[in-house]
Amino acid sequence: MFRPEDEIPDDINSWAVQQLYLKTKPMGIATKHGEFGPSYIEPWPDNLILSLSDGATKAGAMHAERQAIKKDKSLSKKQRKEKIRLLRYKYMSNRFDTLKFAHRSVYGADQVKQRFTLFWLNHFTVGPQRGNKYIMGHYIEQAIYNNLNGSFDELLYKCISHPTMLSYLDNIFNVGENSKKVKDCKDAGKIEDCGKASGLNDNLARELMELHTVSVDAGYTESDIRSSAKILSGWGFGLYSTGLTVENHWDAYYKDRAEPSGEVIVMGKKISLGKGAFRQLTDHLASLDETAEFLSKKLCQHFVSDNPSEKDIVYVKSKWIASNGDLNQVHSAVIERAIMSKDDKFQWPITWLFQIIRLSGATFFRGWEEVNNYNKRYNSIAAGHIFKELGQYFWSNRQPDGYSSHKSEWLSGEHFERRLRFADSVYNLGNPKLTAEEIMNRMGVSNNTRDLVGGVSGDRRKFVALMCSPELMGATRG
Repeated sequence: MFRPEDEIPDDINSWAVQQLYLKTKPMGIATKHGEFGPSYIEPWPDNLILSLSDGATKAGAMHAERQAIKKDKSLSKKQRKEKIRLLRYKYMSNRFDTLKFAHRSVYGADQVKQRFTLFWLNHFTVGPQRGNKYIMGHYIEQAIYNNLNGSFDELLYKCISHPTMLSYLDNIFNVGENSKKVKDCKDAGKIEDCGKASGLNDNLARELMELHTVSVDAGYTESDIRSSAKILSGWGFGLYSTGLTVENHWDAYYKDRAEPSGEVIVMGKKISLGKGAFRQLTDHLASLDETAEFLSKKLCQHFVSDNPSEKDIVYVKSKWIASNGDLNQVHSAVIERAIMSKDDKFQWPITWLFQIIRLSGATFFRGWEEVNNYNKRYNSIAAGHIFKELGQYFWSNRQPDGYSSHKSEWLSGEHFERRLRFADSVYNLGNPKLTAEEIMNRMGVSNNTRDLVGGVSGDRRKFVALMCSPELMGATRG
């Protein structure tokens, strides 16, 4: 959706495709409650955008201090609780990351690209456990957003090899059964000292095939999964672990924990074990027609229709195969089918919220200077709390299959009541620049929507009625 200051293009398809090629810095505001109102839109400060190394360091430091506080017997229960609470303000970079995530979608000029970022973030779901909350911002920016203009094989490798994914899907416990680490434990007669990391863990291998690439319809076997687990053994490290150091956290391969040399076969391809086998595995899975079929259908279900036609899926798949998974061409094909579609596509709660904020020009989210300076009189809620209340918080502990794209999962009395409350909050706390009437004129809404809004009195009620109308909750066009 377009902000009040944006010019609405005549050719939506061309504009949307051009959006795919934009590469922007995160934009946002420093303050919402400045002396003269919200500050102007500007790039996020570099010091608030953590590198992977910075995030990993923060995670380790936070864990160490937390453990020290827990072990300090001189502290009362109340003192201990307060000290741990204060650590959040010292180390919790995810407070900034969640706000940056919101600002990107609300203030950015690349709104279409942000929509595809959300899709792939959900496809490659990760969670905050084991210190991941400190590096998820890096994962979103560097593994996903920065790889949306390349090929799927590159996006796949960057996401699966990122330490966030390796930790989330337990690959940090995936140790080759014949590795030096396991052998040393056995020789010492202390295999139990290896803990969880005493053999193969196939969780990542299984989800890589089932959820990220070929899907269960491809007919892969347990042997394929086990072979993939051998390839992935030795990759990843625990952010809270001691004794595991790497110069490049995005290249965390430990030979002594990996399955030693040999060959395995995964879905018909023979791969020699070793560090390079990881990329060979992901490239192979990315190249298969089953992956093109599965992801073309998933993209269509998300952007085009809950029940896309075979014609839609075949069209996107043909572009995928012809371009070897070039995401610019794949995404362009998805946009084309979405614009042609006669079906409404029900909006996720989070995309709906971003949409109504952009449309109205409201200033709903706080600024980055206000993250740790909460003042109750401003009624400024942290971005993370907003997403939790919406029911769509990407920093939460979730199942690896992500959030559903189907309308049935989000169309309930409870979810609709939440949208009513948030639309009301955006009006009351966000100081929208445009009224409901101005937004309707700008968008050219249907007569049904005009009748709905016209049936209530007062600017606030009209605003809520418009933002929660079927057209705005189900529309896919800008």
